Order: sequence, then C-alpha cells, then structure tokens
Amino acid sequence: MDFANFAVKNTLYMAIIKSIIIWIAGISVLVLLFPVTFIIWLIVLPFDKSRVIIHWILVCQGMILARIFSFRKIQIEGRENIVKGTTYVIISNHQSILDTLLLYGIRYKFKWVSKIENTKVPILGWYLKMADYIIVDRGNEESKVEMLEKSDSCLKNGISIMIFPEGTRSLNMEIGFFKRGAFQLAIQNDVPILPVVIDGTGGILPKHGLIFGSGSSLRIRVMAPILTSSFETTNPDDLALKISSLMSFQLQELRNSGSIK
Repeated sequence: MDFANFAVKNTLYMAIIKSIIIWIAGISVLVLLFPVTFIIWLIVLPFDKSRVIIHWILVCQGMILARIFSFRKIQIEGRENIVKGTTYVIISNHQSILDTLLLYGIRYKFKWVSKIENTKVPILGWYLKMADYIIVDRGNEESKVEMLEKSDSCLKNGISIMIFPEGTRSLNMEIGFFKRGAFQLAIQNDVPILPVVIDGTGGILPKHGLIFGSGSSLRIRVMAPILTSSFETTNPDDLALKISSLMSFQLQELRNSGSIK
C-alpha cells in the first residue's frame, strides 16, 4: 500500500467532508435569519431611508457567519483608528469571498460597492437590495458612472462607502493593481481614506474554491486614516499607486509580526 498516497487522499476526503458541513451550517443560518431580517426591513422601511438599521443587522449576521465559515478566531487590530462620525472612503485588499463577512467586523456604518453578479445570488442579492448598497456592472461604462454618482451622493450625505479597489479577488493573496474609482471619490469629496488590510482568507477559501483549507489565522489591520492633506496629489491614479504601496507594506508587516496582541 502506498501510505503517502493514502494519506493525501484521506486528507482530501476530510477536507471535503469538513467543507460540506461548513457550507450546510452557514447556509442554514443564513436561510433561518433571512425571514426575520425581511420582516424588520418591512417594518422600518418607511422611516429608515438610509437603511442604517438593516446595515447594522447585516453587521451582526456577517460576524456570526464569519465565525461559521472561517471556523477560527478572527484577530482585528487598529479599530481605534476609526473616528466615530467621520465619513470615509474605506478600502480593503481582497483575497476571498470571506472578506465581505470579515469587514463587517470593523463595526462601522457604510455602504458596500458590490458587483452586479452578487445580486443574482439568492439571499445575498436580496440583502444587497434591502440595504440599498451600491451596485456596479463592471463591464458597463454607464453603470460605472452611476456607481460613482451614488457613491458621491452617499459621501456628501455623511455616509461612508466600502470598496475593493482591486475589483476582484487576488489569486496569490498579494495586493494587486488598484483601480482609480475609490481614490477619485476621496479627492472629489475631500474625505479621508481608511485602508484596511486583510490576510489569511485566501488560504482558507481561495478564489474559485469551494473546499475550505486549513489556512492560517484570519487577521485584519485597520490602518490610520489617510487625510486629504496627506494625498500630495489630485491625480487618482497616482494616489492609488501610493496607497497600494502602503497597504502592501502593511500586509508584509502583518505577516511578519506574529500573533496580534
């Protein structure tokens, strides 16, 4: 008997079984919570114009689901860098679909900017519409303009936005090219950028993957806000490159720092 081959197959089977259990548990909780959320949404709809109540409900649900799907401790540092009541353009690197759940852990009021494909996913798409999050069709220029206009309106009304400037998940868990939209909004509206660095999600559930890996601990670092006075440029492409470099440095520092205290 080839014991090495047997061990590999056994590990794979165990990973598949574990993944099935996690998916069933997570989806079951999501299905059970949805009717309650829908009823609350109907009740508060007439007076919750900005969908703040629904957002906070999704924050609570996101944190519950993050623990189910990640099946490990989530370490967050730098939450004290967020100044309550400040309007931000919040940006994060993107390794996995788990990132959306984890980012609710910063516990702040914001509107997600989400790709249109997510609206076609049952329950997830309904939640996006119920919370009045901002949807963009990345292949449609008119949709991109509309997304910028809606984001601009949110910022002018004191509502932060959350966006993945890479536009898609990384294949190698490193930070990729940042698109200009988030930085254009920050410059135009004279609001600070709040960078958030995530690490570990790509090792647990990588892009296009359905099987959960062993991965490592999940870690989030909220960086100090970058004030408009520190932009040193009015060119969104230049600002994107500058902040991408800062976040890449923070990601490596996070990986080298050991456990978060």
